[in-house]
Amino acid sequence: MAQHAPKVDFRTRLQEWIPKLVLSPSVAAMTVFVYGFIAFTVYLSFTGSKMLPRYDWIGFENYQKLWGLSSWWTAITNLGVFASLYIIICTVIGLGLAIFLDQKIRGEGMLRPIYLYPMALSFIVTGTAWKWILDPGIGIENTMHLWGWTSFEFNWIKDRNMAIYTVVIAAVWQTSGFVMSMFLAGLRGIDNEIVKAAQIDGASNWNLYRRIVIPLLRPAFLSSFVILAHLAVKSYDLIIALTGGGPGRATEVPATFMYSYTFTRNSMGIGAASAVIMLMTIAAIMTPYLYAELKESK
Repeated sequence: MAQHAPKVDFRTRLQEWIPKLVLSPSVAAMTVFVYGFIAFTVYLSFTGSKMLPRYDWIGFENYQKLWGLSSWWTAITNLGVFASLYIIICTVIGLGLAIFLDQKIRGEGMLRPIYLYPMALSFIVTGTAWKWILDPGIGIENTMHLWGWTSFEFNWIKDRNMAIYTVVIAAVWQTSGFVMSMFLAGLRGIDNEIVKAAQIDGASNWNLYRRIVIPLLRPAFLSSFVILAHLAVKSYDLIIALTGGGPGRATEVPATFMYSYTFTRNSMGIGAASAVIMLMTIAAIMTPYLYAELKESK
């Protein structure tokens, strides 16, 4: 006799469908308001949109205009300086703090939240606070003058050549603790037997970290690079709060360029084209990372 599949009762069906029903509004909203608007932005980049969206197809004309703008090249240059310094300094400080805390020092439980606290702040708050700190009239320079050091000068935030480095300072202050937490998790995940075997063989601390520990932290290095690069490419609120993109265009980056051309210069098509370039940059960073993760999981 043929065996019949057991009937699934109503309660089992309900338990299977409730999670789907609960998540479906979020999935629908994400599909429309994230991927839908991404697709709409890509479409606008191929149209002659100005102050309002237009639907006349002009091909790659906006992209040609975009790469012909000196302000766009300034934004790209500023992003290169900011991103390279931001990623390198955050990685070095984060790794150093993680190694320091991994020594099982006294007070580690108190130090970890202190290092991580800046990441709990919004970039607007961080930018505003550092704007006050770096302002020559009320910040560090003024404080030193009040203390009697009248020759002290620190006016980077007003200097066209140095303003981009103030953005690096604020960004590193906010994010290095988060990078530290990733490296610390990686250090705590290393098999102690490997470390003990190296120590028994007479490896010095320098060689132990250089040849064994740091190579084993490759996933943490890769994760921190992806996160920091992503944050650097889409940096907007920190720069607006700290420098406003100035002085002049000294701290303008693609994100501020995109907002400016889309909403204040009535060039929505060019702004959309710059947004697509930013999206492609982030995709170029994320795709190899996701590929490596999926390859390792197989």
